[in-house]
Amino acid sequence: MIRGELYMGSGAELSGEHLNSVRLCREYNAIDPVEKGKRSEILKELCPVQGDNVHIEGPFFCDYGYNIHFGNNVYINYNCTILDVTTVTIGNDVLIGPSVEIYTAAHPVQWKQRATRIEFGKPVFIGNNVWIGGNTTICPGVSIGNRTIIGAGSVVTKDIPDDVIAAGNPARIIKRLDTEYSL
Repeated sequence: MIRGELYMGSGAELSGEHLNSVRLCREYNAIDPVEKGKRSEILKELCPVQGDNVHIEGPFFCDYGYNIHFGNNVYINYNCTILDVTTVTIGNDVLIGPSVEIYTAAHPVQWKQRATRIEFGKPVFIGNNVWIGGNTTICPGVSIGNRTIIGAGSVVTKDIPDDVIAAGNPARIIKRLDTEYSL
């Protein structure tokens, strides 16, 4: 699964790991936000590969959690879903708006193969100093470059380079940013 090969998600091992993730997400989402230590503890159990200062507003949902790798200073707003059947790497100093969905899970194009319920995954990479606007969907296999902004409501189907603003469905580059860009 992690290597992007075809797999059966309903197998005993993966079903157990998924149920553990569902349990941890439910527990995380139910904790009072003022109990930051307890929330941090559960988030580290769910997503053990993380830097310092990772904050996720609930509700948060993921398939497994252990495939999500957070850098330092990551903020994820309300109602995020990450389907992490393979690696999702989120860099340092990343802001993710509300209701963002990040998908690594995919299904075969041929209907006979798809009918068997096998699936596969393609990793997602989000660089450093990225801002992803609310209600954005990031599709399997996408890389988003450093210092890039993804406009709200976008559907990111292809790689987006460093230092741009991209938006739309499908997301496309609408502006190049220089290092001194400001409002």
